Amino acid sequence: MKRILQSTFAAIAFVAISATGFTGSAEAQPLKVGFVYVGPQNDNGWSQQHDLGRLAVEERFGDAVETSFVELVPEGPDAERVIRQLAESGHELIFTTSFGFMNPTLKVAEDFPDVKFEHATGFKRADNVSTYSGRFYEGRPILGTIAGMMTESNVIGYIGSFPIPEVIRGINAFTIAMRRVNPEAEVRVIWVNSWIDAAKDAQAAETLLDQGADVIVQHVDSPAPLLAAAERGAISFGQTVDNSSFAPDSVATSLIDNWEPYYIERVQAVLDGTWVSTDTWNGLNSSMQQMGPYASWLPADVLAAVQALEADLTSGAVHAFDGPIKDQSGTVVAAAGETIEDGVLLGMNYYVEGVLGNVPQ
Repeated sequence: MKRILQSTFAAIAFVAISATGFTGSAEAQPLKVGFVYVGPQNDNGWSQQHDLGRLAVEERFGDAVETSFVELVPEGPDAERVIRQLAESGHELIFTTSFGFMNPTLKVAEDFPDVKFEHATGFKRADNVSTYSGRFYEGRPILGTIAGMMTESNVIGYIGSFPIPEVIRGINAFTIAMRRVNPEAEVRVIWVNSWIDAAKDAQAAETLLDQGADVIVQHVDSPAPLLAAAERGAISFGQTVDNSSFAPDSVATSLIDNWEPYYIERVQAVLDGTWVSTDTWNGLNSSMQQMGPYASWLPADVLAAVQALEADLTSGAVHAFDGPIKDQSGTVVAAAGETIEDGVLLGMNYYVEGVLGNVPQ
């Protein structure tokens, strides 16, 4: 039987849901698994994809688990309070699913050494804290290829959330591929300093469209840029989910995050007693990142190019950061035959050639 309990932490909704199913014994206490979301659970984006992973855990393990989630948690003091409350209420495994939850997760983990924590997109670990992320940049060359081949204005608008390496990597991976098929195209970036704020996202899209952009790319979670692009006849791309239904005449394809296998694997490890702190960074060669369907209106040559590129990126025959690559100043950061290493990618704080403006400091 499913129970839904609600309480409030400073306007944050807490929902506890007992799993349904047929595994596990009536005598055994279920493993309590908590999830913390920066956005609404049904945001049609980042948080919703994590929640689909939570639901997959329920379906897979049935009565052996009891899952909870807290949505709309700001990246600040509220995050520590929410994570701590989950730990205090008997949760044995807690997934914190936004970059800004990193330090609060570490702080609470230090006080609860018997609780297992998993932090998405972070880089700090402890004996009871794992990190995990997708190689979100791997799908960006596909978007860049579409943009470079289809733009008529050679102005591409890019909406960034926060100027952290994860987002900068995506901008650069996109731009490198775009310039290889169209050296005249340029990328203009607007930073909104939010993961999900539909009003800011829409305003940024409108500003970029007014500047001549005929392609809008986003690393924010609301579908507002897609709708703005559709209204102006521009091309756009879905973010974290298949957003084609929002604007079928605008969305060329989508980058899809799939957390379900990872969450099932990590819950199983706790149940088996084999959980250890790890760092996971997977991409197209696993199921953690996937490409959405390609729009039927893509020209045949564009479709052929991106399908071949997707296959090469997935197999490893091609890397998003294969040289030659120059930064904005014209300095070679990867020569022909070289590939930028993971260590550099993890701290990437510069734009490549073809991106206008400066990285905010």
